[in-house]
Amino acid sequence: MDTADIKTMVRARYGSIAAAESASCCAPAASCCAPTTQTDAADKARAMGYSDAELAAIPDGANLGLGCGNPQAIAALRPGETVIDLGSGAGFDCFLAARQVGPTGHVIGVDMTHEMLAKARANAGQIGAANVEFRLGELEHLPVADNTADVILSNCVINLVPDKQQVFQEAFRVLKPGGRLAVSDVVNISPLSAELRGDVELICGCVVGAAPAAEIEAWLAAAGFQQIEVTVKPESRELIATWAPGRHVEDYVASALIEARKP
Repeated sequence: MDTADIKTMVRARYGSIAAAESASCCAPAASCCAPTTQTDAADKARAMGYSDAELAAIPDGANLGLGCGNPQAIAALRPGETVIDLGSGAGFDCFLAARQVGPTGHVIGVDMTHEMLAKARANAGQIGAANVEFRLGELEHLPVADNTADVILSNCVINLVPDKQQVFQEAFRVLKPGGRLAVSDVVNISPLSAELRGDVELICGCVVGAAPAAEIEAWLAAAGFQQIEVTVKPESRELIATWAPGRHVEDYVASALIEARKP
């Protein structure tokens, strides 16, 4: 599939998730394990490392059960900071970040899916989140000025983008000097079988598009980042197994925390 085909498929998949208000992280549409209730989505978020207090702090409908970890755990957000969330979905991480940066801070969510943006904006209206905004855009071409953000967050979205190196270059551009990257995503830990590699649904399923940690580190360094760390989370196997039950995708990809700093 070429880049345009991949983007069209990803946009359609996540647009349908926003409309249905349920999903399993990036799971193919045929997954029998997609959550169908807020309880299912909350259980998945807890498995990713979110606390009950965090889940209670967000508006109904912001947590769609998506993600593969908790970037908030490594972001160390402070009052007054500006945060950009890459692939912000229904706004889950944006609303949590907004509470931490406070009224003097600002959070910008970027997503390429109109349905997700509409849902995120409606969620923001529910709670009167005046320090949060959502912008339409692709991660390879962020609708954000140079040197804007103190922190960039993302949760299991960069793997969906065909040109990941360009994403990291854009992240570097929009960060202020000294700004930091705090990302949760999947990494490839073993070469995919031919069967999995040829399954186009697993592109949307956060499997086929996962890159090895060494490749991510090289892209970050080429973009100009320093203090680069990619920490693979072996305990994510149980969660990842639910994305494509019986396919053993947990043998090929794992969740990882990705950290870096712009000098």
